[in-house]
Amino acid sequence: MSMLNPDLSTSLRPNPTNKEIKLSTNDMLVSKTDQKGVIIYGNNKFVEISGYKENELIGSPHSILRHPDMPKAIFYLMWQSIKSGHNIMAVVKNMAKNGDHYWVTTDFDIQRDREGKIRNYIAYRQAAPKNVIKEIEPLYQKMLEIENTHGMDASIEYLEAYLEEKGKGYNQYIEDLAKPKGITGALFEKMKKLFA
Repeated sequence: MSMLNPDLSTSLRPNPTNKEIKLSTNDMLVSKTDQKGVIIYGNNKFVEISGYKENELIGSPHSILRHPDMPKAIFYLMWQSIKSGHNIMAVVKNMAKNGDHYWVTTDFDIQRDREGKIRNYIAYRQAAPKNVIKEIEPLYQKMLEIENTHGMDASIEYLEAYLEEKGKGYNQYIEDLAKPKGITGALFEKMKKLFA
């Protein structure tokens, strides 16, 4: 069992304020976790937006930023993908220490050791565009309702049926919907290389 920051147990989680933190399109929030999702690094912007001090974040599970509006099914799919060594792009609503929230598009890099075993995960986040939030928020609300009533498996089944109708998986759906394009996309890729 890893040593988690004892000051940030789930019982001390803030209550959502329903106030949104506006991120600039130039903001790049970067965090690095170990294989269990424990934060081992966060860039200055990640720390600033989270509202936590750096020493509060390091050693804590990344789930301290999880907003209660997020279906657990989305995190399950993300972890299934990156643990199997496959990148995934996701749209996530996070919660800062004061209860304010911010929407981000998240892309991952998987770091491996010399033997090819997964060592760490790096998450790169940018502000999710308004049109993306407008489309994804009702989907997540429906999934959360299903999850709260029938459990996570039912929520995943609903998402799979929703995506089957669109003819794509979650990753492709999010990439088509939210992947930065043009100059913004080029800057995003350039920023990722700085942290690789």
